[in-house]
Amino acid sequence: MLGRLFSPQSESRSLSYQSIWGSGLDFDGASTTAGVRVTQDNALTISAVYACVRLYVDSISTLPADTFVRVDGDRRVYRPRPIWVDEPEPGIARSDFYAQGLLSLLIDGNWFTRVIRNGQGDVVGLYVLNPARTEVRRNNLGQIEYFYNNEITYSSDEVIHLTEMRKPGELRGISRVDQVKETLGVAKALEQFAAAFFGRGTTLSGVIETPYEVTEEQAKQIINGWEAHHSGIRKSHRTGLLSAGAKWTKTAVDPEEAQMLQSRQFSVEEVARCFHIPLHMLSVSTPGAMSYASVEQNAIQWVRFSVVPLVSKIEQAFSRLLPGDVFLRLNLDSLLRGDTTTRFSAYTQALTAGFMSLNEVRRYEDLARVDGGDQLRVPLTNIDLRASSLVETDKRVTMAQKLIQVGFNPEAVLSALDLPDIAHTGVPSVQLQGVAQIDPNNPSSVY
Repeated sequence: MLGRLFSPQSESRSLSYQSIWGSGLDFDGASTTAGVRVTQDNALTISAVYACVRLYVDSISTLPADTFVRVDGDRRVYRPRPIWVDEPEPGIARSDFYAQGLLSLLIDGNWFTRVIRNGQGDVVGLYVLNPARTEVRRNNLGQIEYFYNNEITYSSDEVIHLTEMRKPGELRGISRVDQVKETLGVAKALEQFAAAFFGRGTTLSGVIETPYEVTEEQAKQIINGWEAHHSGIRKSHRTGLLSAGAKWTKTAVDPEEAQMLQSRQFSVEEVARCFHIPLHMLSVSTPGAMSYASVEQNAIQWVRFSVVPLVSKIEQAFSRLLPGDVFLRLNLDSLLRGDTTTRFSAYTQALTAGFMSLNEVRRYEDLARVDGGDQLRVPLTNIDLRASSLVETDKRVTMAQKLIQVGFNPEAVLSALDLPDIAHTGVPSVQLQGVAQIDPNNPSSVY
C-alpha cells in the first residue's frame, strides 16, 4: 500500500504535509495509546518524571570528586589534581556540568562530552554535547566517529560517550523515555485530564438539548454564553439557567467513578518504578508499609542499586583522561551516612578494632586534626599500635610467675617462654617474708 502511495507510476494524486498530518498517522513514533505525544523534549513536563530526574541530578552532581592512584595495592591521593576535576567546563560550575550530562543520560540514554586539549595534550576543557544532534557511526576502518550538528566529525579520542543501557551491536544507548512512553503517556494524559477538569470549573462535560432546530450561529451563542458564565474554577458553583425548553445532559464519566485520584497515584508509582526510585522520595507514602526503618533502608538501597551504577559509569569514563593508574572517584559517603547515633557507633567500632585512626574519623566529620591522632589502636587494650607487643610480653611474664611459684626452675621457664634472662636483686618475694623483716646486708637469710 505504501509502495503504491508513494510511487509516481501508480497514481497521479499528490500528497502534502497537511494531508498526511490530517490523516492522524504517527510518523515519529511519539504518540501513545493514551492519545498524547511523549517525546524526550516534553517528558520533563510530567511532574513525576521531573521529580525523578531532579533527584538523580541533584544527588550525583554535588558529590565531591578527587583523584587517586594505587601503589602496591594501597590507594593514595594523586597530586597535583587536574584542573578539569574541579572545573570541567571553563566558566561553568562543576555541578552544572554534571547536571547537563546526567539529564542527557537519563532522558536520551546517551551522554556525549567533547574533550578539548592543548598543544601538550593536557585536558583544558570538557563540553556536554546535545545528544539529539550527535550521531554515532563507524568509518571505513571500523573506528567509531561522532558526527555532530551535521557538520563536525570527532574521533573516539575527542569524545567521552556514556550510555545507560545499550542493545547488543548498537553504538547508541536506548532512551528510557522512548522505551516506556506508554507508561509516561498515561501519566501525561491523567495530568492533562485533571488540568482540563479543573479548568472547566469541575463541571462535567455534556450536551445542551433543545426541543427545536438551531442554526450553527445560534448553537455557538448558546455554548459561548454557557461557558462564559460557568467555565473556570471561580464560576464552578454558580447557578445555571437554561431557557426555551433547553436542558443539560451529562455525557462524561464522573472522575470518582473513573478513580482519577487512584489512577494518578498509580501512574506516579509506575514512573518511580521506571526510574528505580523509592516512593517515599517522591512524597508518596503507602499506608501501613512505611516506617522510619524502612525509609532509611530504601534510601540506602536506592544509593546502592540505582546511584552507584551511574556513578561507576562516570568514574570509569572520565578516568580515561588521567595518566597511568590514576583514577577518578566520586565520594558517596554523604549519601550513605546514617543518623548521628548510628554514625558515632560505627566510628567507635572502627577505633576499637584498630582499622581507623582518630584523625580519620575527625576528617569524615570535618573536624580539625589533633596531635597523636594518627596512631592506630589495638583491640581490647586500646593502646598505641607500636606498643602492642607489651600485651603479649605481659601474658608471658604472668605465666612465668605462676610456673616459678609452683616450683619450676626459673632458667628453664624463661627459656621455654622465650623471655630474656634478667638479673635479680636477690630480694625474695614478699610472699615468703615481709619486706620490713629482710636484712638488706644478707637478704638470703630469709630462705
